[in-house]
This record gives sequence, structure tokens and C-alpha cells, in this order.
Amino acid sequence: MTTMNSHETARVAVCVALLAVSAWVSIPLGPVPFTLQTMVLAMLPVVLSGHLAAWAVGIYLLLGAIGLPVFAGLAAGVGVLGGPTGGYLIGFLVGEILATLVRDARALPHAVRLPLALVLLLAASYGLGTAWFVVSSGSDVAAALALCVVPFVVPDVVKLACGAALGTAVRHALSASRGATA
Repeated sequence: MTTMNSHETARVAVCVALLAVSAWVSIPLGPVPFTLQTMVLAMLPVVLSGHLAAWAVGIYLLLGAIGLPVFAGLAAGVGVLGGPTGGYLIGFLVGEILATLVRDARALPHAVRLPLALVLLLAASYGLGTAWFVVSSGSDVAAALALCVVPFVVPDVVKLACGAALGTAVRHALSASRGATA
């Protein structure tokens, strides 16, 4: 296992904080709330190098599991992760791992890496979240998709695009500030 330097640690910490704050911007739309987390999740593979995006999401989930109110609606605890929407949160971690792998896949053309990474990020969250919702609520797949995915597709695509654009701007700003201090 490699260690993080102080710059990487600070970036991961800021990203964890952004995930928490983006969850607090929450509009209940049925069993799954509308949050800004998808936008922040899209920023992570752009701003953080290597495996750090997954670390940020993992730390975020751990903080929520141990009782810090970082989940939507200021919720916290293991019960949230085991509840009907917990699969979406676990899907964030799996999606971030997949997104990072695709982003770093040199065999893929550079122009398709980030869009494909973001599609996989969202697909993992939708897939795991919907599967867990079906299991935990006793709902059928069609009803779960109608309640938990369909209303979010268009807003999530917009949030992915905004997050990727913000992440690119942040990455460029960080690169410029590194060059100015060198």
C-alpha cells in the first residue's frame, strides 16, 4: 500500500467534505432523494489521481456508517447503508473504482475515457442501488426503476457533465498553482 502525501491527503479530505455537503442539498422525491452527490462523484476521477477517488468515497461511507450525519437528510449510521437506498451509496464506491480503472485505461482512446468512466459510475450506482432496493423493500424491478432511477436519469446526466467540467477546471487550477509555486 502506498502512502498519500500532504497534497493528496488534503484533496481527499476536501472531496469527502464536498460529498457530505452535496448530500445535505437534498430534495425528497420518494424513496431516493435528489442530491448533488452525482456532480461531486463526477469530479473525483478528474481531480484525484490513482485510487484516491475510491478512498474519498470509502472514507465518506465510513464516516456515515460510524454516525456522522453525512448522508442525505443529515442521516447517519449503518442502518442507512443497510436501508432501502444503501445500495446506491455502496454503488458510489464501486462506481468510483470502475471510473478510475477506465480513466487510467491506456488502451482506450483518451477522448472516450472520461465519458465512459462517468457512465460506468452512474450505472454501478443505479445497478447496485436498484438491486438492493428490490431486495430490501420487496418491490419488483419495474417499480424500483420507476421510483428510483427513471426520475433521476436526465438530472444525473446533467450533474455528471457539470461535475466533469468543474473537475477539469479544478485540475487546471491546481496544475497552474503548482507551476506558479515551483
